[in-house]
Amino acid sequence: QVQIVESGGGLVQPGGSLRLSCTTDRNILRIYTMGWYRQTPGNQRELVATISRGGTTNYADFVKGRFTISRDNSRVNTVYLQLNSLTAEDTGTYYCAAYSRGVREYVYWGQGTQVIVSS
Repeated sequence: QVQIVESGGGLVQPGGSLRLSCTTDRNILRIYTMGWYRQTPGNQRELVATISRGGTTNYADFVKGRFTISRDNSRVNTVYLQLNSLTAEDTGTYYCAAYSRGVREYVYWGQGTQVIVSS
């Protein structure tokens, strides 16, 4: 079992920024594609961004260049999600997860970190 822990959420004003961190208890970034999901109030969980084992990134259309997913090469078990130009619609819980190509689904999930965008 892989443990995933998210951090970095909080209260931020519209237009502000946050950096979310996702830390795993072992080096799985060379094995799994990592993804950030979010669940906003009244909506289903949706994929925000992914980063593959090779470092290829993909983003949901609603990100519109505002968010950046990255890995810290000096910390082999950490993935980040930089959130910029936040709006109230970005309020929600953000989850980090690991995708298994074998079973073709996200198999390991963190507990989430809450982001609140409000003035």
